[in-house]
Amino acid sequence: MAILWQEGTRLLRRQDNELMWIEPWGKNSLRVRATCMADMPQEDWALLPQTQTQGDIRIHGGGAEITNGFLTAIISPAGEITFRNGAGKVLLSEQWNTRGEGFSHISALEIPGREWMPIMGGDYTFTQRFEPHPDEKIFGMGQYQDGCLDKKGCTLELAHRNSQSSVPFYVSTLGYGFLWHNPSVGRVTFAKNRTEWVARSTKVMDYWITASDEPREIMAAYADATGHAPMMPDYGMGFWQCKLRYRTQEEVLRIAREHKGRGLPLDVIVCDFFHWPYQGDWRFDEAEFPDPAAMVQELNAMGIELMVSFWPFVDERSENYQEMREKGYLARSDRGLQFSMKFCGNTTPYDATIPEARKHVWGIVKRNYYDKGIRIFWLDEAEPECHVYDYDLYRFRQGPVLQVGNIYPLVYAQTFYEGMREAGQENPLNLLRCAWAGSQRYGALVWSGDIDTTFRTLREQFAIGLSMGMAGIPWWTTDIGGFHGGDQSDPTYRELMIRWFQFGAFCPVFRLHGDRLNGEPSLNPAKPGTGGPNEVWSYGEEAYGILSSFLFLREAMRPYIQRVMQAAHQQGEPVMRPLFYGFPQDPHASAVEDAYLFGPDVLVAPVMELGLRQRPVYLPAGASWVEVATGKRYPGGQTVTAQAPLSAIPLFLREGAVVEGLSASTDCH
Repeated sequence: MAILWQEGTRLLRRQDNELMWIEPWGKNSLRVRATCMADMPQEDWALLPQTQTQGDIRIHGGGAEITNGFLTAIISPAGEITFRNGAGKVLLSEQWNTRGEGFSHISALEIPGREWMPIMGGDYTFTQRFEPHPDEKIFGMGQYQDGCLDKKGCTLELAHRNSQSSVPFYVSTLGYGFLWHNPSVGRVTFAKNRTEWVARSTKVMDYWITASDEPREIMAAYADATGHAPMMPDYGMGFWQCKLRYRTQEEVLRIAREHKGRGLPLDVIVCDFFHWPYQGDWRFDEAEFPDPAAMVQELNAMGIELMVSFWPFVDERSENYQEMREKGYLARSDRGLQFSMKFCGNTTPYDATIPEARKHVWGIVKRNYYDKGIRIFWLDEAEPECHVYDYDLYRFRQGPVLQVGNIYPLVYAQTFYEGMREAGQENPLNLLRCAWAGSQRYGALVWSGDIDTTFRTLREQFAIGLSMGMAGIPWWTTDIGGFHGGDQSDPTYRELMIRWFQFGAFCPVFRLHGDRLNGEPSLNPAKPGTGGPNEVWSYGEEAYGILSSFLFLREAMRPYIQRVMQAAHQQGEPVMRPLFYGFPQDPHASAVEDAYLFGPDVLVAPVMELGLRQRPVYLPAGASWVEVATGKRYPGGQTVTAQAPLSAIPLFLREGAVVEGLSASTDCH
């Protein structure tokens, strides 16, 4: 028989070796924890402390209920948990296939809803099972290269890789949001017969759930619980120029001068990897960048910020390696050599789970970069990438990677955010290749990694951008044109570049990058070479005319983008949104996986197929829409055919909305 009792605002349940806590955690939200350890682990990971809310707790007949606003958790005498909203609708319920009094379903299978599997000599593998709902659609969960916007029916690895970010929060069309608040490596399956979460090594079950019929209220509750993104700085809203890689100070300045000489907008230019002598030196190589401060000064005079690449890895030859190893600031391998990455040297990432290591690294960065005027960093390799993804091999001071590894990109971003804030900078913004729940509060702008240069890949990035937004990461971007390859003279690739660039103009950050063909060798044989030209004038005159028109369009839309970014900062609203987000009452909107909302008023229908010159577009019910290219007005709730010449991306405005830079029959579409 279980024991149930109340301590303050918390409902507690003890049965055998399992202790459970359920407590209010923000408006209309509950946090649920359980453990088989002697005491409940106290890590908050992504969740922030909340003002204590006194929920309504009732203990009766061996079971209990706890209500916080619009959400109620009901615990049966057997320990089975069901969540209902304020109208009594079941949102989520545990799935138990076992015998025993008090279960909603009696089964000889003996498969529990919460399963603790002891690891010999260690902690537990934990499995949480929930009942499926046939009509549910799931939006969020982060960055997976699968092209699926609706994650129902998907199996997802809860682990980070190059181009994969596990951000385990989703919004359901049933009217709830769910955060799997556990940084363990594992998996989740949103199957037809069950939803199943697995943590391969853990001490605790920990999740957070919130309820509302409005997706924007769910996202606001999530931002309150895990942290709001800072306000996007003004330079973040314009155009970012990048390639792999500008090899010298003069190359960086030459491209910046060319942009300005052509009268093209440019807000950020990027100095990519191996501008340093060795990984972990975290400074410019004086032979290639003789006067970084003067370079930054000239760029700033042109209205351009310089972003520099930073890798967390420390080469054994680096000037900082020995000290950091002696102080225990490097990650470990449990077996074999300490090195976890072999790329231009044997390297190990610094252990960002250690507060002293974060301060040590920032001290070097501040001296070598920040004090020279650099105010934005490209925090690459944020997973961190492993030469071999054997997650059970690596360890941080806070725990083995199997148990805590998914926290790394969050504390990596924290290193720079806290250092920049301490230096007096408001609203830090840094580019990372990975994120976890809560990364948004540390100014994380995530990009989708080292991806291919195909239309299929473009389609996958479309789904990823929306999924990241619905996972609570409002700032996101891609390598426009893809990363691996791309022939500037190939007509097929030029068309892909144009279509991707059009899509990029309606992403939170508008950024061109890639390792193009026709590159040059490095000036230093010990360093990687450079990809080919990757500026807007690199793809022929026709492409240049189209690409430059979208540079000016983005610039004209700046006042609207500022308002959208303000909503992301204050209310936690995604910048890119599935149609479902703006129109949850339209059942057809949740099924659309080829168009999206950029802010509340712009419907974007990107072209993601070679040779396509027209396409169907569903216009959600609940508003009337004006086609930008023609000025035609359409009632919502119907599918229309939009023309899509190579120079244009189909766009529709919510009737009555004011969007600077976009109006009916605008010349640049």
